[in-house]
Amino acid sequence: MFTTIKNLLRDESGVTAIEYGLIAALVAVAAVGAMETLGTGISDIFGTVESNLSTGSSSGG
Repeated sequence: MFTTIKNLLRDESGVTAIEYGLIAALVAVAAVGAMETLGTGISDIFGTVESNLSTGSSSGG
C-alpha cells in the first residue's frame, strides 16, 4: 500500500499538461477581464457617437 502511494507521489507524468492547462486558464481569465473592461469603454464611446449624430441630424446641420 505504501509503495503504491510513494510511486504515485514520485510519478511526474502529465505534470506538463497540467501546467499548460493552468496557464491557459489564467490567460482565459485575463482575456475575459480585459474584454469586459474594454467592452464597457467601447459601449460608452458608441453611445456618445450615437448621441452626437442624433443631435447633429436633428439640428438640420
